Amino acid sequence: MTTIIIIVVIALVIIWGVSIYNNLVKLRNNRKQAFANIDVQLKQRHDLVPQLVATVKGYSDHEKEILEKVTMARSQAMSASGINDKIQAETALSSALAGLKVAVEAYPDLKASQNFLQLQNELADIENKLAAVRRFFNSATNELNNAVQMFPSNIFAGIFGFHTEPLFEVAPEERAAVEKAPEVKF
Repeated sequence: MTTIIIIVVIALVIIWGVSIYNNLVKLRNNRKQAFANIDVQLKQRHDLVPQLVATVKGYSDHEKEILEKVTMARSQAMSASGINDKIQAETALSSALAGLKVAVEAYPDLKASQNFLQLQNELADIENKLAAVRRFFNSATNELNNAVQMFPSNIFAGIFGFHTEPLFEVAPEERAAVEKAPEVKF
């Protein structure tokens, strides 16, 4: 009788361990899938940036430094491999695009250009979609991080090499702008 109880307890522990491991794998795969959704939007943004840069370039030859930063950031973002490298590169591209938006404010003719307005609207649409898929990615990452850090799954996470992953956050330069209350003018 004791042998049967020991076998049942061992079987339950094994089933429990397999269940925890499978949950960790599922959460890791959900995070990867969430980043794949981000990749689709990033590809669209990468395709749009050269058109936007070319349009702005015609109006603002002396803003060469900003355009070079955007182009370089896009190139680095496209060549980044791995989720964490892509997050870092895309944060730099977002920052460079924010600098481009500021430079554009100095050119009223550019803001009235149909081509530029269309590209700007497309970029705004892509940025909105990126924000949505980033929220989903961060949610999936948070679920994985919780499972990796919480007992008892943290034991299995350590044994099988699961670790906490970074979120896709706003660049430090942009954080001040995000946290600042909007200015209302009448």
